[in-house]
Amino acid sequence: MSEIKIKMTGISKIFETEDLETHALKSIDLTINAGDYVSISGPSGCGKSTLLAILGLLDMPSAGEYIIEGENVSDLTLDQAAEIRNSKIGFIFQSFNLIDELSVFDNVALPLRYKDKVPSDAEIATRVKACLEMVDMSHRASHKPNQLSGGQQQRIAIARALVAEPAILLVDEPTGNLDSKSGDQVMDVLEKLNNSGTTICMVTHDPRYADMAKTQLKLLDGSILTSPDLQVAV
Repeated sequence: MSEIKIKMTGISKIFETEDLETHALKSIDLTINAGDYVSISGPSGCGKSTLLAILGLLDMPSAGEYIIEGENVSDLTLDQAAEIRNSKIGFIFQSFNLIDELSVFDNVALPLRYKDKVPSDAEIATRVKACLEMVDMSHRASHKPNQLSGGQQQRIAIARALVAEPAILLVDEPTGNLDSKSGDQVMDVLEKLNNSGTTICMVTHDPRYADMAKTQLKLLDGSILTSPDLQVAV
């Protein structure tokens, strides 16, 4: 049996104002096993961003249970959520979010330097080098992000997301700021990572890229339209 990385049961999210109640997510059930590659797509306003925010512990659900690697994270304080997020979740955003003043090496090393127990310099160097090799960017370690193309910057962002060995990569519109050629190259990197065992959950508006995932989920009005078995065949 595959190891369960993420399990959501009955997850709902309601946003309230004085005179309006918006049901952004409605009783979402979702299981992601080790090695899965899941895409989430749907029209604007369907709940994709809200679901990704809850998956990434950037927001908390209004109801339901969320378990990451056996740990219930449904109702955490901000500090507790940040601690779990830093240790178990790798993020890849469409805007890269790299720091121009730092080298590629130091950008990738950042998650390790913010751990409660900071690894030694030698351990950091070994891990950063390995992650840069995974995305074929070792030759750019001493460059600054603004010296790289958009596609290269996204590869660096992927390496940074991998460096702390998270339980899962959460990927938010990874090709949104890229031309089609660079986008295809980034998607090829993600596919190779998944084939080597990395667990990925990706939000995308592009049906071509959504179809690259082993499992495709579609959201509409806060509900999953298609929810096939997420177990990966072995």
